[in-house]
Amino acid sequence: MPRDPVPLGFVFRSRAKDEKAAVAAQAQVTDSQQTRDPQAPKGRPTPKRSAAQSQRRSVANTPTTRKEAARRQREERRAAMERQRKALAGGDERYLPARDKGPVRRFARDFIDSRFNIAEYFLPMAVVILVLSMVRVPALQSIALLLWLVVIVLIVLDSIATGYRLKKRLAERFPDENKRGAVAYALMRSLQMRRLRLPKPQVKRGERP
Repeated sequence: MPRDPVPLGFVFRSRAKDEKAAVAAQAQVTDSQQTRDPQAPKGRPTPKRSAAQSQRRSVANTPTTRKEAARRQREERRAAMERQRKALAGGDERYLPARDKGPVRRFARDFIDSRFNIAEYFLPMAVVILVLSMVRVPALQSIALLLWLVVIVLIVLDSIATGYRLKKRLAERFPDENKRGAVAYALMRSLQMRRLRLPKPQVKRGERP
């Protein structure tokens, strides 16, 4: 009698199981041959704690909407202005405006703040002269006009002398530095009253910078 034929389903099912088992065994051998950090998923090295924290912080700080981005920009701008205000009051070079930064500008400020300048009294003298000129007395008006001329001449002469001395001192102190605009910067500062100057004066009158 002929033997019972082998069912076709059994043949195909066994072959499929054998192929899957072979693929799984090969994958296990390949994984065992690769060396990686056991705590690192997907074959990548475990990031350091500082890098992971900075990455999480950057993701958390990334604005999600345009409104959030605008609000964050306003906060950063407000914080920068606050730092700049404190720097103008305390002289911190890190947060000063660009026009006030650098050793040359600092020396120019100290040079002006260490001496008396006629120009710094221009505002109170201008108020007095203006009041005299408004009085309906010809003699007082003539005096006011004469005072205007005297004040202007004194300020011009004092500014010329101050600029010459400052330029000479800058050439001696900073021979290799860029000194462009430093004299004009100092003369503009001399026109302001001492208590209103920004950055605030860091030297006393008569103190050599």
